Amino acid sequence: MMKLKPNCECCDQDLPPESLDARICTFECTFCVTCADQVLKGICPNCSGELVRRPVRTAVMLRKYPASTDRHLRAKPCLAEAG
Repeated sequence: MMKLKPNCECCDQDLPPESLDARICTFECTFCVTCADQVLKGICPNCSGELVRRPVRTAVMLRKYPASTDRHLRAKPCLAEAG
């Protein structure tokens, strides 16, 4: 099950579970749409994977399986260094 991380790993923008602006890779590295598109050019800086829109979990399922509250930030600046 996805963790649904609560923030962008680059800029720390809040990304609530219902956000359509969250982008993830297959390892669930999480970024906002601005960082994913403009800074990272659609490529995860951690694993070089493709960044795609994160699915939204329904309210019913969120009550049963809540989103993560653990915030993650990259130690290195978010630059388009992957690839």
